[in-house]
Amino acid sequence: MERKNHTSVSEFVLLGITSQLHLQIPMFVLFLFIYSMTLLWNTVIFLTIWLSTSLHTPMYFLISSLSFLDICFSSVATPKMLADFLAKRKVISFLGCAFQVYFFCALGSTVNLLFAVMALDRYVAICNPLLYPSVMNHRSCVLLVTSAYTAGFLHSILETFITFRLSFCASNAIQHFACDIPPLLELSCTDARINKLVLSTFGAITFMFSLLVIFFSYGYIIAAVLRIDSKSGRKKAFSTCASHLTAVTLAYATVSYVYLWPSTSIEQKSVATVFYTMVIPMLNPLIYSLRNKDIKAALRNIIYQKLIPSVCSHCSQCK
Repeated sequence: MERKNHTSVSEFVLLGITSQLHLQIPMFVLFLFIYSMTLLWNTVIFLTIWLSTSLHTPMYFLISSLSFLDICFSSVATPKMLADFLAKRKVISFLGCAFQVYFFCALGSTVNLLFAVMALDRYVAICNPLLYPSVMNHRSCVLLVTSAYTAGFLHSILETFITFRLSFCASNAIQHFACDIPPLLELSCTDARINKLVLSTFGAITFMFSLLVIFFSYGYIIAAVLRIDSKSGRKKAFSTCASHLTAVTLAYATVSYVYLWPSTSIEQKSVATVFYTMVIPMLNPLIYSLRNKDIKAALRNIIYQKLIPSVCSHCSQCK
């Protein structure tokens, strides 16, 4: 009977952010703009870092990794949500929902762990500058980023597996714009207490591990910076960390609100999910990179030394 109930749902209905028809087109335009800016800015940052040899350092390697993750993470649910704004039937197949949950969880966990790696990088750079070239070499950076991906995707396998072993027989209408674990657990007609426990436990482990690494790293960083005699030196050191702390605060506040606070309603979680899946990936390039002097200088060099000469050469050949 349980098997029959489980397979009786072949698709889910995504109720979206709002059911008011007159808001569908304005919201489509708004979120299309946000998604377009996310893709544009993160792609520009990623390509600028990879095309500029002057930016081939551990810090910028990690920033380019974050840009790549932001592109992937925002693309898990946003295209489907945009299509649903214009669709009469807002449905997603059972398999499509499972894939969306998997990549949602995997990429989200990886981003959190990458924030911890970036904090560790700043700690070594400021507190142990003489050891920085040997500790944070290219091999170490690749290993740390690969470990973040591995942990994130393994965590997601567990969460996705136990979520889709549940029976969904009461309803297939998800009070959300995407397939995510909390609203799916609300639809289950079997006992989901173990799922909620696993979600809270492993989510808290990933969350707290990253947060502790960030907390202790910046504790040592602040202590080291305060010992710097030069005011300009302190200002420069703090400026390299302020962007990371801003991004971490925004991301961790919304993630904890969605996954670690059981009393939060599905509607509130939906709004918070919009923020960390679409708005934060759009803001990260502004916070980290587009105000960075090195990246702006590298971008100007690419434009004036590679793109413009290439276009001018092509035009002269045409003439």
